[in-house]
Amino acid sequence: MSQIPVDCLEEIFEYLDDGGFTLHSCILVNRHWCAVSVRMFWRNSRKYNISHFNTLVSCLPTKSKEILSKNGINILTPTTKFPIFNYASFCKVLSINHVQRKTKELLIFQQIIPPQFLSNSANIVVHEICEMFMSQISVLKRLDISPYECDIPNFTLYPEAKDCLENLSELYCSSGISAKIFYQLSHICHNISLINIKNDEYCGISDGLTNLVSAQKNLKHFILSQYDSRHQDYSPLVRKLPNTLIKLNLIDSNYMSLSFIAKFSNLQELKLLFYGESDFIDFDKLSYVSFPRLQILKFQYLRPNNEALARFLEINGKNLKELYAGVSKYSSYNNISLNSELEMLKIILKSCKYLKSIEIYCGGKLLGETEALKEIVSHENISEIILNYRYYAGSKKLLPKELESFIVSWANYIPRQRLLSFAIVMGDFHKESLYINEENMNIFKKYIELGVIEDFRISYDDDVRELYF
Repeated sequence: MSQIPVDCLEEIFEYLDDGGFTLHSCILVNRHWCAVSVRMFWRNSRKYNISHFNTLVSCLPTKSKEILSKNGINILTPTTKFPIFNYASFCKVLSINHVQRKTKELLIFQQIIPPQFLSNSANIVVHEICEMFMSQISVLKRLDISPYECDIPNFTLYPEAKDCLENLSELYCSSGISAKIFYQLSHICHNISLINIKNDEYCGISDGLTNLVSAQKNLKHFILSQYDSRHQDYSPLVRKLPNTLIKLNLIDSNYMSLSFIAKFSNLQELKLLFYGESDFIDFDKLSYVSFPRLQILKFQYLRPNNEALARFLEINGKNLKELYAGVSKYSSYNNISLNSELEMLKIILKSCKYLKSIEIYCGGKLLGETEALKEIVSHENISEIILNYRYYAGSKKLLPKELESFIVSWANYIPRQRLLSFAIVMGDFHKESLYINEENMNIFKKYIELGVIEDFRISYDDDVRELYF
């Protein structure tokens, strides 16, 4: 019997849970399957536990083991022999943060280091493990260099670091990392496609990090979490972002003008996840800019004022496939107007012809089910409707005859090709909704049996869902 090629096996194993029983059982089939499945287990260092790091210590070269011994670090390993596989070479996702955390946990678990020497000993072990990773990994795909409790080792200075890092495609980092590391990476890595920066409010954005961003020739996705950094200047960094960008995420607080986004004419995804209305600095100016390829637009917590958003959607809504513009529990509830929400919904449905899924926040001063469904019924591409009950204060309840009228109207709308998927999302504090009415539930059952509704589900969620509207 001929063997299944490695690339085919890897594709099959992708669909298996790499932490579950099924993939573990593949190890026992034969040597060929064992070799492929072991690679899968070891490719993501973020999933390593202390047993994995104990095994990695077994894999350390003799020189590194001698360094540990000279420093009184005698870690008990599962075997005194060199392991069957070179496990470090299988790693494609390396988290220095996780290496630091789990190495310290391993030393604590084995109780071989006095508490006063624990941090220093852990740093020595981390240094040797990171050097082994740099020497053994042929192509690292993702690197996470957010610090744990102390500075991370300057892994860019290891002899084989260049070969390991030059084809890096994803970088997750804190702005508080040493500028020297960023400078070195800017000379090694020129084809990073995703950069995710969490800003350290005490350190800000270094010239080294700005240089690294500037050095990228193929940057597609940029994520910046600003947090509380109102006194920092981000303009040098965002000015260096290349126009190759197709995805942009700005998270938490915002203290810079959003007008810089205008230069990204190829933008396909824009997510502005802000908590304050004042964070949408100069969105009014941005609302006049055309993004002809924009397909995903998301405002998770708050959205810009309705006038600016309406103008933005009139220009850019025609190609949107996903839109999240709801009001969340973080917004100022007293400033919510039912009329403004209804008008905003009308504008969205008119401007965004290709939306396939829509989530409506219901309850209190937000839209009621009746008003929302009346507007949605004639949108020809929407096939999933989610009613999310965020506030306890009641609004007009959807009567069974109104629900059935909506479903019949929806089914009879000629241009529509897909079956309806319907969902109800409940906050823990909200105990009243459409699903409480037994007649409404019977109507859903009826139209599921008739083949009009494909899927109906109810879930409880007291947090903001990452859906479309």
